[in-house]
Amino acid sequence: MTYKGYSINKLFGGSSEPKEEKVLPWLPLNELGQLDVISEKSKTKTQVIFKHSTRCGISSMVMRQFVDAYDLTKNDLDLYYLDLLNYRDVSNEVGYKFQVIHQSPQLLVIKNGVAVAHDSHGAINEIDLSRF
Repeated sequence: MTYKGYSINKLFGGSSEPKEEKVLPWLPLNELGQLDVISEKSKTKTQVIFKHSTRCGISSMVMRQFVDAYDLTKNDLDLYYLDLLNYRDVSNEVGYKFQVIHQSPQLLVIKNGVAVAHDSHGAINEIDLSRF
């Protein structure tokens, strides 16, 4: 929409150039058997699970912040994405296997088969993944 030669985006500070979307090295987590694989792999490489609720505005906001701040590579750690609404059984098992209370959104850092760090909501972005 334009008004006297100005687009609405320009009036409100928007950019007319498309923003380049940052893509993280996500691995889909959608099967129970993957949890044993994650546990085993965590003995030699840090494993991270991001539990995300696709219907929650807070979860979406935290996810965007996480993506924007993420500065590691797939060589640094394995990063799993869990859509907890579509894979509720996997989400529940994550809590049992790694002894954390379910929250959403939630980030777990797995080393040597145990959760060495985990947090939820805005505190997710305070976890310094480079430490692991």
